[in-house]
Amino acid sequence: MRIGELAEATGTTARALRHYEEAGLISSERAANGYRVYDEAAATRVRNIRHLLAAGLTLDDVRVFLPCLDGDMTTAEPSSRGLQVARDRLAVLNARIAAQTEIRDRLASALRESTKIRPVA
Repeated sequence: MRIGELAEATGTTARALRHYEEAGLISSERAANGYRVYDEAAATRVRNIRHLLAAGLTLDDVRVFLPCLDGDMTTAEPSSRGLQVARDRLAVLNARIAAQTEIRDRLASALRESTKIRPVA
């Protein structure tokens, strides 16, 4: 299947597919006309990549899951390495959320203080 067909079948874009290919997560053959051609298994692989990305993982994180991207990841038993990657990513996300919450709270406090000094028109 060509890149547009794979994009449509997986609900993604051709640009994302090229990005996944650059990252070494999917591969294609080249037709005589230079077009990328993917096998049918690529759709499963792309859906699994998108599932992992939607869960908050990065493309670098997804590389850990290369051995199982061609199967049904939603029902497969998670590997210990995969679980560790997910835990690490969750810790990063929690730290970012905490930092953003702190910034938001400081801004909200500054706004409250400024409206006590000067009434908002």
